[in-house]
Amino acid sequence: MDSASLASLAPSLAPSLAPSLAPSHTQQNLHRVFVYGSLLSDEVVHILLKRTPQSSAAVLNDYQRLSIKGRVYPAIIPVDGKKVSGKVLSGITATELDILDAFEDVEYKRSTVEVTLTAIDDLLLDSLEKLLVYVYIWNNERDPDLYGDWDFEEWKRVHLDAYLEMVNEFIEEFEHQPPQEPCAAVDEAGQRCEQPLHSPAQEEPSKLNGE
Repeated sequence: MDSASLASLAPSLAPSLAPSLAPSHTQQNLHRVFVYGSLLSDEVVHILLKRTPQSSAAVLNDYQRLSIKGRVYPAIIPVDGKKVSGKVLSGITATELDILDAFEDVEYKRSTVEVTLTAIDDLLLDSLEKLLVYVYIWNNERDPDLYGDWDFEEWKRVHLDAYLEMVNEFIEEFEHQPPQEPCAAVDEAGQRCEQPLHSPAQEEPSKLNGE
């Protein structure tokens, strides 16, 4: 795909072919988030955000996606030489980012990373384009419960239906939360409370929450 085609297909992804300088759009304070687990499912994202954002296939280098003992969703941690395939959700509003923060819960930290775009609107790119995005990384890199690979297609086949029910429960509870106190602190990615909204996952971590 040439530069003109790329620009016409995804003007919201980056203002130019050079790597974007921040994981946010230049207009309207919109954000980009790289997803690699349950949020690869359009059904899950649609329940959380009430829409399906534009997305582009991408790869995150020097990270590994792992299964978590007792959970149905994966984690990623930094591992040299490994890579994680996923997609970038673009045009994410601040309110939607708050929802994703609460959904991911305290076991993940939101950080800024550089990903390589591999396709836009299912069209393969002729060259490798870089983009800075947010991503949710497992907090404990030495967690003994991390093991093996995590397979999205197997997860859809085995867990998706039950997972969708619980995501519906999560968003219903989220929407009925009273107004929160201002954050006492933020992480390096910005605007995230030390004590996020309570979610069903805090009671049943093996069933819901996470990427």
